[in-house]
Amino acid sequence: MNKRVVNFSAGPSTLPLSILEQAQQDLVNWKGKGLSVMEMSHRSKEFVSIYEHAEQQLRKIANIPEDYDVLFLQGGASLQFSMVPLNLSLNGAPVDLINTGSWTKKALKEISKVSKVNVVASTEDANFLSLPEIDSIQFSENAAYTYMCSNNTIFGTQFKSFPKTVAPLVVDMSSDILSRRLNISDFGVIFAGAQKNIGPSGLTIVIIRKDLMERSNSENPSMLQYKIHSDNTSMYNTPPTFGIYMAGLMFDWIDEQGGLEVIEHKNELKAKILYDAIDSNEMFYCPVAHADRSNMNVVFRVQGNHVELEDTFMKEAKEAGLTELKGHRSVGGLRASIYNAQSHENVTALVEFMDTFSKKHS
Repeated sequence: MNKRVVNFSAGPSTLPLSILEQAQQDLVNWKGKGLSVMEMSHRSKEFVSIYEHAEQQLRKIANIPEDYDVLFLQGGASLQFSMVPLNLSLNGAPVDLINTGSWTKKALKEISKVSKVNVVASTEDANFLSLPEIDSIQFSENAAYTYMCSNNTIFGTQFKSFPKTVAPLVVDMSSDILSRRLNISDFGVIFAGAQKNIGPSGLTIVIIRKDLMERSNSENPSMLQYKIHSDNTSMYNTPPTFGIYMAGLMFDWIDEQGGLEVIEHKNELKAKILYDAIDSNEMFYCPVAHADRSNMNVVFRVQGNHVELEDTFMKEAKEAGLTELKGHRSVGGLRASIYNAQSHENVTALVEFMDTFSKKHS
């Protein structure tokens, strides 16, 4: 096999090599059954066993209580911007929203089509490079739910704790799900696209408190009702079978690593190594408020926002086998995404390259 690059993409992101090799082995002939996972009927006992194992493993590693359902859906996290309000809105009740970046702005647009929205906190005036202080937020007394995004891939911010709200808390965790331990009972709904910490794009995970599914208006399109998907064990239509299979492998991998306690520790260590390297190097800086820096998406710039030198950095990094370090097109700069599958060795390789580059171009 040709040498693999070190992939710092924000998503679809790198996966553990062992998982890719397992998928390669199963691709043509899954467990000697004579067919690929991609060829299986989603109603077959073979795929049902794959599905049930994936759900059981997710429940185990995330410690999901019995009064929560796990749904394996399609449409990406972006569909959830519409699906959440269609299912959880209450007549006359507003939705509280914490606006911390591009994804909450997109969600705000969709929620506003269904409900009144109160933006109870926003850091847009600070270019989303910091997060609001949770303890200072005044929430509505009659909100149908509170909506927020836990980690912003574009601006490199991450909430380290969550507000205690009376209304159900709905959180888009697309870019940091399963990166740390959480008390699932603190949330009403958690949703996430799979392509950052779980597997290939095309699969969306929804973890929802069961009683909230009763809110759904039966007049909503059937495909957009959580209850219908729940009643049909996420098989109201053909689910993303290969994505579910890959997610199951990833859940196994997390379990084998020692669970989310070990994963969380590794992620904190990787982030510290990279941020310390940025802060101690006179060529680079991180624009994000220190307390709000993401452990998943590390954004940084060359001093003076020297675009030509940043382009040179990306070019020479790619030549060195370090790829996908370009910041999001809306903000520019540099970004290294260090999700669960990104190894300590790969982060160290980036740090060493940064040191060499800064000495060469200072």
